[in-house]
Amino acid sequence: MKVSIIGSGYVGSVSAACFADLGHEVICIDIDEEKVKQINAGIAPIWEEGLDELMEKYTQKTLIATSDYDYAVQNSDASFICVGTPSGDDGSIDLSIVKAASASLGKAIAKKDSYHVVVVKSTVVPETTEKVVLPIVEEYSGKKAGKDFGIAMNPEFLREGKAVYDFMHPDKIVVGAIDERSGFVVSELYRKLDCEITHTNPRTAEMIKYVNNSFLATKISFANEIGNICKQLDIDTYEVMDAVGTDFRIERQFLNCGAGFGGSCFPKDVKAIIGKANMIGYAPQLLESVVDVNDRQPLKMIELLQEKIGDLKNKRIAVLGLAFKNDTDDIRESRSIPVIAELLRLDADITAYDPMAEESMKKLFPAVAYCKTAAQALQEADGCLIMTEWGEFRELDKEFNSMANRVVIDGRHLIKPERLSVEIDYEGICW
Repeated sequence: MKVSIIGSGYVGSVSAACFADLGHEVICIDIDEEKVKQINAGIAPIWEEGLDELMEKYTQKTLIATSDYDYAVQNSDASFICVGTPSGDDGSIDLSIVKAASASLGKAIAKKDSYHVVVVKSTVVPETTEKVVLPIVEEYSGKKAGKDFGIAMNPEFLREGKAVYDFMHPDKIVVGAIDERSGFVVSELYRKLDCEITHTNPRTAEMIKYVNNSFLATKISFANEIGNICKQLDIDTYEVMDAVGTDFRIERQFLNCGAGFGGSCFPKDVKAIIGKANMIGYAPQLLESVVDVNDRQPLKMIELLQEKIGDLKNKRIAVLGLAFKNDTDDIRESRSIPVIAELLRLDADITAYDPMAEESMKKLFPAVAYCKTAAQALQEADGCLIMTEWGEFRELDKEFNSMANRVVIDGRHLIKPERLSVEIDYEGICW
């Protein structure tokens, strides 16, 4: 089949490359001409494991990029909206980019004689596809949804850093369409994947995405709440969760406690569904607590550090890990951000290291001393905060020797002090 992808961020780039790998002809649409040139040169606009190889393999063969909506729509059967939906100040999602993409699609569909399916893949709150995207496309195309063109919602469930793998090995595919024809077109794109497709309506598909992420976020905040209690009682919370996780009704995944969750999905999605609930007159107290626990959790790292070394003014503090998780350069909602902000407020001197996310964090905190290795960041440090679960941090040992004061606060359960050849003053955030 022929498909066009609007937006070349994480979801759009991965979807484009993976659809090409499934044998479809793909046209990427982006208003950023630099991204268009980059994709047409076979270079992925973002970092994702395995994405560069796919882009290089299919670019200028079955995958091209353009800024021309008319060309893309005329030469495809379906268009996927994969643009950003950032959070507003009140937590609600900003649909301005989705609306702009819908209008551009509508104008292009107006010039097309054959049936075309508009697919929303951006994460949007329930009713957005039917009450925002559909009427905009109808307005600008002058055509009728369900008759002249189709509308569907096809949420993504991709982990950053493992998005290519997740796309090609899904545990679920959800297609929420307004009619059978639209649902069939979208389903056919995934025919080569060994996964049952859940067929539903658009608002249910939208809700499935939010419930999926909100539940995982809830498990993390629950684990952190229990971890905070266990620490006060001198109980190993990981031992507790290992036992609890054997219950098939609960499972072990996402029960690791630590400095909290971040990224482009969990924080934004939980806040968005809270905003939607408030809009319809329901107060989602559990979800509000999930966000509250997550907001407070990283600052416990600072509290533990202060208990160890006192006033942080002019103290040299090494922050290891800047990305919101390992295997990505994404710092969106990283738990390192509030930690660094608080350290700066307390007039600490900060050295920081991350294998991939340094350049992104520099834009937020240019005054921080960024290092090329963890060892460099640790030199003469009065304290160390481990914020991201990078595998290389598990291997740290003699590097701690260079610290002026070997105090290590671990936010990700990476360091095993008993295995080190160096004696450190170690404290886990919840253990």
